[in-house]
Amino acid sequence: MSPAAQGPGAPHVLVGPGVDVPVPAEGETWAVGAVILDVRGRAFAQKRGPDRRLFPGCWDLVGGHVEPGETLLAALAREVGEETGWRLRRVRRLLGVTTWTGDDGGGLRYEADYLVEVDGDLDAPALEWSKNSAFDWFGPEDLDRLKENRAPGEFLVHDMIAAALRVSGSQ
Repeated sequence: MSPAAQGPGAPHVLVGPGVDVPVPAEGETWAVGAVILDVRGRAFAQKRGPDRRLFPGCWDLVGGHVEPGETLLAALAREVGEETGWRLRRVRRLLGVTTWTGDDGGGLRYEADYLVEVDGDLDAPALEWSKNSAFDWFGPEDLDRLKENRAPGEFLVHDMIAAALRVSGSQ
């Protein structure tokens, strides 16, 4: 386990051995996502509000866009804090890098999704209620709910959480 090299002023986050952290190329738009598990091995997801520009009414990972000049890990830590009030402590593994085009006309995006550990009260996330309408914890028996309001083939959140549950169950 090694501390992440994130640049000056970035939060201290432990990064598991062999965890890949891509560096965005000039002109690329990146997003990050965090799969957070509770002590029962369930994954956290939040439901986007019905008025959101991207993916309204859909379940989502904690995460968001990487700001210009920001590293992926700094963005991940920032988003975890902003969206839940929790503090990113450890990045356990890269679950995958995907490309997608949002339904907002914003073009191609790259997304790195990570299995992470956080510090904070997992029973009381400080959700951004202006952006989200609900949250829940998902175990293997709940995965189909993550497909709500998504077209076939648009199951990124479902697939990342399913992968994290498989990985976590095998460790």
